Amino acid sequence: MNTDPATVRRTQRKKPSFPIGAELRRYLMRYRRERELPVTYERLRRFTECAPYTDPEGNTTLWETVIHDRIEMESLHEGLKHIYALLRTDGDMSVMRHLYVDRIDFCAFGNSAPFRVRIVNAYNDNPDHFYIKKGDASRVYGLELEHLLSPNRLHFLTHGNTLVEEHIAGIPGDIFVERWLDQRPEIKPIRLAKELVKFNERCFVRLLGDMRSYNFVVVITPDFEGAQIRIRAMDFDQQSYEGRMNLYRPQFFKENQPLALYCMKHLNVASARQYQREEQTLMLQRADLVEERLGALLSAMSRDEIAPLAHLVQLREALAAHYGRTAYLHCNTMGELVIENLATIRLNVAAPSSSETPQTTGEVE
Repeated sequence: MNTDPATVRRTQRKKPSFPIGAELRRYLMRYRRERELPVTYERLRRFTECAPYTDPEGNTTLWETVIHDRIEMESLHEGLKHIYALLRTDGDMSVMRHLYVDRIDFCAFGNSAPFRVRIVNAYNDNPDHFYIKKGDASRVYGLELEHLLSPNRLHFLTHGNTLVEEHIAGIPGDIFVERWLDQRPEIKPIRLAKELVKFNERCFVRLLGDMRSYNFVVVITPDFEGAQIRIRAMDFDQQSYEGRMNLYRPQFFKENQPLALYCMKHLNVASARQYQREEQTLMLQRADLVEERLGALLSAMSRDEIAPLAHLVQLREALAAHYGRTAYLHCNTMGELVIENLATIRLNVAAPSSSETPQTTGEVE
């Protein structure tokens, strides 16, 4: 049996792509996410050659380096530099003249079939990356909810069927488990376990699914007393799509089992409940700060069909049973379920209940 991660991931069933509707497009234009871009996803797909890309350690990857027609290479690279300037300096090219496009990679795996652009500073060889993908409403909702409800800010742009995303730096979760977990003295167990609980809660409340270890990164910031930990989602394809409730809780994926067991080892139930409530309170505070913008986003999302009806029915019934709230049964879209989740935690924060205990065991996907 082939257990190579790259092979296993290639065989996963892809989620269908959902078009960006008119109301979501108006939202993106209002908040300057929708911009005129000189290079589209369709243009990048017109490459003429490709070769497998191996990482700096010589390992095979899911990426292939692509080559475009020489006739349009110069204008293509200039356009990509302009997009990078839009991401980083709101389009000011005067401070970007010394950059050059070093490489363009393509990955056929994944719902968004992304291109990864490696851009380099000619003065000091410092590289950066950004991604150009197929536009997908699910992913756009996921990116914007992350921007508004998490402690992380995200820069992305859309144009028609094209989505541009910045690179999210960090240690991929699967690499962190393999090389860092229980092996680095600067990692304080309680800090890591606390962040795992908070990350799990963020995903569950805003219904971000499929947070397997290779779909999030661990960011480590040195501090005077050990390192601070932040876990960041980096794949938003499965925003509010799946019907099974536990697919929105990272603790239940088999790929994340070492991290779930780590939490069980280092946290008691009372501490886990404390950190869960802390994150719920922080999410509500963030929601209040961007009330108008979040309301406009969720209004568009509540009118969008971004999941099959069977998934919606399955999830609303599970959430109604989990929270003991029949209001979920009246939700007709995934967006309405997110709205109801936020309303539920607002009620829980206002009137704490001892029945709200984070689960440490259960179905593992």
